[in-house]
Amino acid sequence: MSSPDIPDLPAADFFAVESMLGQAERNKLAELRDFLAADVAPYAGDWWNKAEFPAHILPKLAALELSTPAHRGYSNLFAGLVIAEMTRVDTSLATFFLVHHDLFVESLHAFGSPDQKRRLLADASNLRITGAFALTEPLHGSDVAGGMETRARRISSGTGEADDAGDTWVLNGAKRWIGNGTFCDYMLVWARDEADGSVRGFIVDAGLPGVSRSRIENKIALRTVQNADIVFSDVRVPEADRFSGISSFEDTKELLRSSRIMVAWQTVGQQLAAFDVARQYAVERQQFGRPLAHFQLIQQQLVTMLGNTVASMGMMAGIARLQDQGAAGMPQVALAKSYLSARMRETVALGRSILGGNGIVTDYRMAKIFADAEAIYTYEGSFEVNTLIVGRAITGVSAFGG
Repeated sequence: MSSPDIPDLPAADFFAVESMLGQAERNKLAELRDFLAADVAPYAGDWWNKAEFPAHILPKLAALELSTPAHRGYSNLFAGLVIAEMTRVDTSLATFFLVHHDLFVESLHAFGSPDQKRRLLADASNLRITGAFALTEPLHGSDVAGGMETRARRISSGTGEADDAGDTWVLNGAKRWIGNGTFCDYMLVWARDEADGSVRGFIVDAGLPGVSRSRIENKIALRTVQNADIVFSDVRVPEADRFSGISSFEDTKELLRSSRIMVAWQTVGQQLAAFDVARQYAVERQQFGRPLAHFQLIQQQLVTMLGNTVASMGMMAGIARLQDQGAAGMPQVALAKSYLSARMRETVALGRSILGGNGIVTDYRMAKIFADAEAIYTYEGSFEVNTLIVGRAITGVSAFGG
């Protein structure tokens, strides 16, 4: 989305990464931009200020048919640019989309049984139902693989404990920071099997007895996203709702790698947004009798922002190429997430500086962009954790743990 009021200036996609898409993909991206311009951009700041999620726009979002683009024949580059473009307009909406489609719906594609897919996949893909991905816990974020405390216990008809439906699992524990968690219809819950210690996945109806959820309040970022604390107290889940394709945490790595790629694309979208807003402000804002853009230091800041943005797009185009080759491993993805999140932090800080005092109020968009960047810097592996993943890959020595 180039700045609409200054059409004669070059777009922030300075090296024309988008031109690498086919014509059909460019047309679909333009369709997405039209939707975002009409139905999201004018209202996103108000949703953010009020910490309200715009559920009413989901039918229009679903009508774009962008759920899990690879399963619809689109390229990996297109899938990434979809997330970047959504983030460019509203990071919270992009995060909802990522959680629902790239984690919940992708899980159904990857691990769902034929029966589970029949029951849920079409409705989830078309946003007639919404999903969440319940992995992180109150005391375990980056170390959740080894520290997971949520437990699953299987009871069968032979024990006298099961209900008439037959084999059942009983879940107990808590999850935290679960996006879409306050309103989702279903959630993919990860729990440790009490019998053998393996990590298993369950499709949990959010309305089941024993599920309680509360919104996390007082956030300074992604305020539109409805993050939840969720508690499971003797929640009974039928065996038919266990993901049979998951038997260990290793099975989650493909999902987490793919979602980390999309969060890295969010760093691109944040920088595109920051550059759009800062450049337009610099061209239009008068100080000392001339536009801000006249001053050399302002131009230097804008060029640094643009350089970071273009470099980030280039790295992510490289990740898309590796995905096409089946060669995008976690070290490559971790490098993109860590390095680009640092570039994003610099870019949005420069943008906020260019806006001066107006950069700290959401009326001018930059304050929202600046604040939302802090969430991206941390989730899907913090800057530090992703850096250590790359460090282990290039030295053969792990700095994790004792």
